[in-house]
Amino acid sequence: MAKVGRIASLVPSMTESVCALGARDRLVAITRYCEEPAAELRDVPRVGGTKNPKLEKLAALGPDLVLVNTEENRLEDIAWLRARFRVLEQAPCTVEEAADAVRELAAVLELDAEALPFLLAIEAQLAASQVDDLLLEPVPVFYPIWRKPWMGVGRGTYIRDVLHRAGAVNVCDELAGRYPVVDLEWLRAQRVDLVVLPDEPWAFTPAERDALAASGEFAAGTAIHCAPGKDFCWHGVRTASGLAAVRSLLRPHRRSRVAH
Repeated sequence: MAKVGRIASLVPSMTESVCALGARDRLVAITRYCEEPAAELRDVPRVGGTKNPKLEKLAALGPDLVLVNTEENRLEDIAWLRARFRVLEQAPCTVEEAADAVRELAAVLELDAEALPFLLAIEAQLAASQVDDLLLEPVPVFYPIWRKPWMGVGRGTYIRDVLHRAGAVNVCDELAGRYPVVDLEWLRAQRVDLVVLPDEPWAFTPAERDALAASGEFAAGTAIHCAPGKDFCWHGVRTASGLAAVRSLLRPHRRSRVAH
């Protein structure tokens, strides 16, 4: 197969990975949400959003490869692109699948050696997580992706697996759906120790955190922290650093398994 010389990316985390692997000069189109690394992407043409890309504008740029994600992009857009271009479609739901996705992207771009440090870093974080689990109890966590209505993360999502690997019990695991609507009365009965408020897709702010803490919407004694959403949901070269950040966030809330 011919070498990939021109890349269009409709996935912000994959755009970041392309740059980190050393292929920034091959990018000919990205979305307006592709914001990392900002300095390197300043002059790359934007072709709309992830859910509403300007397909004809993208097509006019003549990519050899289009990067898509089945959760972030619409199926009809992916089908339109597949009929015209070579498409690499990824949708990892676990940390291990995220590592496989990095490996696959690197292979397609013929940058296997450049991917190795990122893959080794993911393996190291998974091993460190296993050590943590031997020493520390998991902590019950609620991670909302939306408010009005409140929505959490369910099984089968990448965010849920990152939480699990970092030492969390996701209190929404038994609810139906990937992103279940959550009743706060039900939530207060779940003995949540920690609520993590990400800054995407709902942009929770420190002021909103303080207001929620004062309102009593969550059970008394529940810790509430703001955190970068990218650490939880951007897979790719960010996987290892994201998992490390989430582990650090959760560790102070985990009790020791060692009897005193």
